[in-house]
Amino acid sequence: MKVSHKRSRLFWLLSLLLPIALVATACGGDDDDGGEAAACEVNETDGDLAIYNWAEYIDPELLEDFEQEFGVSVTMDVYDSNEAMQPIIAAGNSGFDLIVPSDYMVAILIAGGTIQPLQKDAIPNLSNISSDFQNLIYDPAGDYSVPYQWGTTGLAVDTAVVGADFPRTWGLVFDPAIADQYSGSISLLNDPRETLGAALKYLGYSLNTTDEGELQEATDLVASTRDRLAAFNTDSADEFLTTGETAIAHGYSGDMFTQFLDTDDPSRYVYFVPEEGGTRWIDNMAIPFDAGSRCTAHTFINWLLNGEQGAALSNYNYYATPNTAAVDGLDEELRVFVTSRDVAPVEVLEELVDTGDFEIKYSDAFIEAKG
Repeated sequence: MKVSHKRSRLFWLLSLLLPIALVATACGGDDDDGGEAAACEVNETDGDLAIYNWAEYIDPELLEDFEQEFGVSVTMDVYDSNEAMQPIIAAGNSGFDLIVPSDYMVAILIAGGTIQPLQKDAIPNLSNISSDFQNLIYDPAGDYSVPYQWGTTGLAVDTAVVGADFPRTWGLVFDPAIADQYSGSISLLNDPRETLGAALKYLGYSLNTTDEGELQEATDLVASTRDRLAAFNTDSADEFLTTGETAIAHGYSGDMFTQFLDTDDPSRYVYFVPEEGGTRWIDNMAIPFDAGSRCTAHTFINWLLNGEQGAALSNYNYYATPNTAAVDGLDEELRVFVTSRDVAPVEVLEELVDTGDFEIKYSDAFIEAKG
């Protein structure tokens, strides 16, 4: 799927919705007197920081370092899908100051007025963001979001169960001729776009289809796997694999690789993007429209974009960094993992994009597929 096609369709959607988003964002970000919110200074704090993030996605010691350096308290709650996070933030009064939405979800949040424009003068370390992560389709000018980490979504296997010469295909999950022998030992992510996306790629379709027939095929395919699944699970997919509860696990590259390194024999486990293709995703930092400590949030973003902190972030969760200042500080094994063609050939990767009104069909389809 060519980027230019995705770009033109998303720009058309945003041209319809962005005026509404800007009004809503302005209302959410105003001070009590109805005026514009005062500018945040570099390293300014205006209260404690409440983060809403994916599980196990940042080293707790990093949060402690930020607390000590800036004299604030940091708390973090977690979610297991963008779709679980979005309505909580959109409803307002969530209490969160910083969230970590994925690429396609950023466009949805912008269109809904759910996140506020960034004050870029308060984030001078934006200059450390690689040119590969600028002019992104979901936030072309980077006005609302800052890339946090990126990676891929694929399968991980226990070679002690599946052998060393296993087929690198989604058929390990979806083809009964292959998958039935692992019945009860397979997990899929509890995520509508990712799990239906895996089925779509296996069927030869785009991750971003808006064809109802194709989506129904994917829905039926996921539903047909239910009896051989151990679980739809996001938070513990990596741990289920290395503790022997599963032999095949759908999951995120960094989660899997980090978990492998915690075992006695990391070489026993293999992560890969199946030959039919998979997701390359970019997670981002953004500030909810009604954040109570928006200056502290800006300061945290700027602090995390420092080379030292950026390297520490990736070396903890083993995802790839968009931060050029962090690259020299990455562990060598991480650098090899994120650049290996055996893990994820670039030509089979596709990024999730916002499908507009069709998004609700993905959510409904996933509910149907899970039964």
